[in-house]
Amino acid sequence: MSDLYVAAGGGGDPVGTLIAARALGGDAAGPPPIATYAWERPEVDPTAAALGDGDFEGLVRETGDAGDGFAAFTPATRVRPPAGSTLPGLARDLPARLLLLDPAAGLRALARRLGSMAAAAGGRIRVVDIGGDILTHGDEPGLCSPFTDALTLAACHLTGIPTTVHVAGPGLDGEIEERTLLERLTGSEPLVPGRDAAAAASRALAWHPSEASALWAASLHGARGTVRTVRGTVRLTDASPGLYPLPLAEALGHNPVARALVEERPATLRAAAAVSQRLTGIDGLASERTPPPRRDQEPPAAGTAAPDRDTAMKVLREAADGADHVTLRHAARTLGLTWADIPALRTVLGIGTPLLRTA
Repeated sequence: MSDLYVAAGGGGDPVGTLIAARALGGDAAGPPPIATYAWERPEVDPTAAALGDGDFEGLVRETGDAGDGFAAFTPATRVRPPAGSTLPGLARDLPARLLLLDPAAGLRALARRLGSMAAAAGGRIRVVDIGGDILTHGDEPGLCSPFTDALTLAACHLTGIPTTVHVAGPGLDGEIEERTLLERLTGSEPLVPGRDAAAAASRALAWHPSEASALWAASLHGARGTVRTVRGTVRLTDASPGLYPLPLAEALGHNPVARALVEERPATLRAAAAVSQRLTGIDGLASERTPPPRRDQEPPAAGTAAPDRDTAMKVLREAADGADHVTLRHAARTLGLTWADIPALRTVLGIGTPLLRTA
């Protein structure tokens, strides 16, 4: 018997969710089940779509006690071109069972799938959000991707299964300021995962382009100070390592999009995204694009070999704009490399940590 862990936003959230599950004892009965969307940034998936069951080959079909089926990833799973996905790689390198959330058929269908997964696991639901935009009020100036988290909250509510929401690393996704989130988390006593919990994700973090999960893992290993990411600069503080729990009802109380989804229960993904756009002005189905990093010289063409360590460090220190660290995703972009070049870049730079120190 195990709780079902839900990576609220897709992308790199399964990595941080594994760390949270380890800290919460979710591995006591074996690899914890982690439900996640197959929703990646355009640099990973050029379609930038919410991929579903039909977009993969080699998924393992499972049936919950309620009779509704769902699919699990294995290291042999492959995504159908032209789509891209990091989930088969995460199935190989994370000590977890990764389950696919397919939101295409609307909110009720998503809730049924979550309910079936939770019934098969035998426990309650624990939603994990890295960064905290799941507590959005919809009007924060840095907000850029509120839809997926709101959809998760609404679907979990419809299951009727006891659910706890956990915010990991408040502010580390760069969308809502840490101070604002800590005010919304007043009364929540944080758990600080040990370094062994962070180490459980080290194989995945060695190549995955996630920034928020990498930042959280780095904070658990003691990193502090400013970090240059592809969207700007965030700060690692003594509050960053915390994993903050709150009841589902309280999280819903913060999130107007999730409440509207519960009330309207849209029957398609597009209709659900329209609800989010109406309330926040942000198109939940549009690709999340980021500006290119600032630099004084043109980088090599994408996918070319990384320069030598001294040259790379000189370029990266300049691009850091005085920050103490840079993420590996930002470093790769700055050097004109792709996210797939991150392992080679780590070798050139001689680092085994989630972040590169530049100061």
